[in-house]
Amino acid sequence: MLISDVREYKSVSVTNEYVCGDCGSQLLHENPNTLQSMKDIHNQLCPVKRQKSLPGLMVSSKPAIPTTATAQQAASVTVSAPTPKVTQAPEPSLPATAGGATTISLTGDGTSYSKVEGPIDPDFKSKRSVVGTFQDIKVWGEVDAPGRLGIWGSEVTVDFDICVADGACIEACPVNVYEWLDTPGHPASEKKPFMIREKDCIFCMACENVCPPQCVKIFNK
Repeated sequence: MLISDVREYKSVSVTNEYVCGDCGSQLLHENPNTLQSMKDIHNQLCPVKRQKSLPGLMVSSKPAIPTTATAQQAASVTVSAPTPKVTQAPEPSLPATAGGATTISLTGDGTSYSKVEGPIDPDFKSKRSVVGTFQDIKVWGEVDAPGRLGIWGSEVTVDFDICVADGACIEACPVNVYEWLDTPGHPASEKKPFMIREKDCIFCMACENVCPPQCVKIFNK
């Protein structure tokens, strides 16, 4: 081979080729790396390839239809509503200002008693004894609840077995010594004027003077 032939041989470039199997397009380039890039771009833009891929895309984009098992599982799920919280109303009680020791109960087995007629015995302190306290208020016997409750108080005293709960003493008191106290089961009345603020008494005698059954006795200090 002549030198001129060798030079001519070296100047001839090698061309790389790619033919698309879908659309038949032919790609040519000397640099194989460049040809590979051209091939990748063509595969993305080839109309025939894109047309073939559309059915698959359409199928994959459809929402999944729940199977029978899935529907049964969904139907079996029970959503329970939260249970409403029931708040019980507090039982009625005397004001907290009363406080004090309590040894007398307003309930019991003493149910075979009848109403006692007034007036209150003004000398009961020499004839009876203190059998207990109710919020620091002295209670003089006999006590057999609920039918027999005795006489309550030290300076402001009320015979609970005579009291008929007319409320005259509560309305007459200018310093609000009394408040109602429930005494269910008592034969005379099922509530009594409790001298909860006995220490506030001003000894005006109003409650004693207005009591219809005369069950109140005030002992001036």
